[in-house]
Amino acid sequence: MQSSLAFILHSRPYKETSALMDVFTPAGRLRAVLRGARGKLGSVARPFSVLDIELRGRSELKTISRIEPAGEFNFLQGQALFCAMYLNELLVRLLPLNDPQPLLFEHYQLTVQGLAHGLPLEPLLRTFEWRLLEQLGYGFSFEVDSSGQALQAQMLYRLVPESGFQAVPQLRPGVFLGADILALSAADWQQSSVLHTAKRLMRQALAAHLGGRPLMSRELFLVQKGSM
Repeated sequence: MQSSLAFILHSRPYKETSALMDVFTPAGRLRAVLRGARGKLGSVARPFSVLDIELRGRSELKTISRIEPAGEFNFLQGQALFCAMYLNELLVRLLPLNDPQPLLFEHYQLTVQGLAHGLPLEPLLRTFEWRLLEQLGYGFSFEVDSSGQALQAQMLYRLVPESGFQAVPQLRPGVFLGADILALSAADWQQSSVLHTAKRLMRQALAAHLGGRPLMSRELFLVQKGSM
């Protein structure tokens, strides 16, 4: 038996009255069954708000024996809601089961709180995407290229997700100006060019690990407004 803070990332019906859930805790992403999910327990098991849960079972599939609110309710609507759905889908798609992620859990909690309190969306998303890549071991330098040479502001680079940036001789789709990459290291989100570069870069970096399958939350967001 183990007690933990947790977020519900995804839930789907399971058998007659239960739900099969992807649960995010400091111990990582877990798979668990919530029995009686159509009753009072199900109303507590809402996404985007931190919960206190108790898990039972020795197999990979746990049973949630207790679930209670453990903090303020994060009310999300509109674009903030779609952004939170996007975060959840990234975690379900990229986090392996049972891989402890205490730092990422803390950052997710702060990001969702930021969305609920109306902080600017793009800096929250870009920062979380980068933290996710870093914690999974997919991070790369914004200051040196894949051969260890310092990035040059006037040069052009392409991203090689496994190793970092690689210099290219001429402009072509998908490449980045060195000056824009260097600006990212300062994370000056007041500059629209930095936000634009960060969005392009994170898309390329994440695509390498998503297996070619589109993100449903991104498609829903496109239907609403803009793109993530």
